[in-house]
Amino acid sequence: MTAASQEGQQAGKRVLLAKPRGYCAGVDRAVVTVEKVLEKYGPPVYVRKEIVHNRHVVENLRERGVIFVEDVSEVPEGARVVFSAHGVSPAVHQEAADRDLRTIDATCPLVTKVHKEVNRFDREDYDILLIGHEGHEEVEGTAGEAPDNVQLVDTAEDVDKVEVRDPSKVVWLSQTTLSVDETMERVDQLRGRFPHLADPPSDDICYATSNRQVAVKAMAAECDLVLVVGSTNSSNSKRLVEVALQAGASAAHLIDYPNEVDEAWLDGVRTVGVTSGASVPDVLVMELLDWLAERGWSDVDEVTTANEKISFALPRELRDSSPVR
Repeated sequence: MTAASQEGQQAGKRVLLAKPRGYCAGVDRAVVTVEKVLEKYGPPVYVRKEIVHNRHVVENLRERGVIFVEDVSEVPEGARVVFSAHGVSPAVHQEAADRDLRTIDATCPLVTKVHKEVNRFDREDYDILLIGHEGHEEVEGTAGEAPDNVQLVDTAEDVDKVEVRDPSKVVWLSQTTLSVDETMERVDQLRGRFPHLADPPSDDICYATSNRQVAVKAMAAECDLVLVVGSTNSSNSKRLVEVALQAGASAAHLIDYPNEVDEAWLDGVRTVGVTSGASVPDVLVMELLDWLAERGWSDVDEVTTANEKISFALPRELRDSSPVR
């Protein structure tokens, strides 16, 4: 192929890069927490579940001496364990205490906020309708704050199954990483059954999840293909694929690494949208941009819909001078 024809083939190829994307404040806090514990105490460091839902992050920490376990019963008595960003129930805290584990809680403060909302409405004897995905770690931890008064609403069919004691004392809360549009659709369905349904005191869907969805919506209609960097167990990453398609992208796919891109997806594509979930380090996005540039998509325009400046303090044990016992 001549240089002229190569240039002609690449003409018009561009990448729209969403901003904000990638790490949110809660994920950054959780990952740094584990890194600081490694620095301060050395391996092994036990972490209950994946610290965040990203394959690259988990594999990197595992190589550095982190041992990920499904349950605190797998942690040797008296050892140190970090709770993931998704939060845990009071029952898990109690089991850890019973085993004399030295715990460091890396739960995202925005997840903790929802836990406190559950506590408040439980004290006031409300029926709590938790909109979220069945089996997700965050949902299990949140529901565990008041298992007798929380009902999970995942699908439209679940709305019809809800039973409450007093229709005037019902509130909805949500998992922090859902699609905003899908959540409000579920709320409307619930309100159709329970007209007095109370709203959360403040938005439960986290600012980062919402911001990333808004950024994708802003560019999706111009994209022949949207590539979302994120892992398959990441709820907010999967939602970005759905939001891209709903907002007009011709196609959208979730990938962890550039080598997972099927080059057939690029056939006839001029504009590629790129974004990443809230648990994805930006180095993975840069690798994807390099991969696309090698194939002619070297013209990158950033689509900015918000500038995030939020940060969260590390857990107390890693902030002050008192050692973790």
